[in-house]
Amino acid sequence: MARASSRSPHPQRSAPRLNRQQRVSWLRLIRSENVGPATFRALVNEFGGAEAAIDALPVLSRRGGRAQDLRLCAEAEAEAELEAAESLGAHLVAIGEPGYPPALAQVDAPPPLIYVKGRLDPADIPIVAVVGARNGSAVGQKFTRQIATDLALEGFVIASGLARGIDTAAHLAALEHGTIAVLAGGHRHRLPARERRLAARHRRTGSPH
Repeated sequence: MARASSRSPHPQRSAPRLNRQQRVSWLRLIRSENVGPATFRALVNEFGGAEAAIDALPVLSRRGGRAQDLRLCAEAEAEAELEAAESLGAHLVAIGEPGYPPALAQVDAPPPLIYVKGRLDPADIPIVAVVGARNGSAVGQKFTRQIATDLALEGFVIASGLARGIDTAAHLAALEHGTIAVLAGGHRHRLPARERRLAARHRRTGSPH
């Protein structure tokens, strides 16, 4: 197996870091009704920024024939979400900023913001996702551990969920080399006891999730 380079296979130009107000505006826009990653990007490109895009949304919705205005995420709501995440040790990383996984930025309609907790440097190393069934067989979990160990030794970072079964096997095999845990429900989502124990081990290594 070829050893992975520490350089990202998807080089991207590092964008200036958002200030606090810009971060709140980005969060407000992506949390507003009917705004997903593709719409977010189109609006920011058209209006030159998230705050201007938010101001334009009511007019755009009426122009499109909507009887009622879209629900806009209030500034206080976005601030409360940020403060809640920060209280858990997580912070927002915007696309283009250091710590945003370069490979994720290459997918169709990448999320403009992600919450990160832990070290950010593993996101710049080539990543291999290893996911599977919660009730994976003993043979399947053994095979997963072998694959994850081999990949980690060759310089790849393993990314997986925190579910029991195959996901857990992948993390435990490669944890000492650094893994990335992807939490679909966010940091405030309460995990089952077994997954909480894995998350605690993951945090002790400083790996991001």
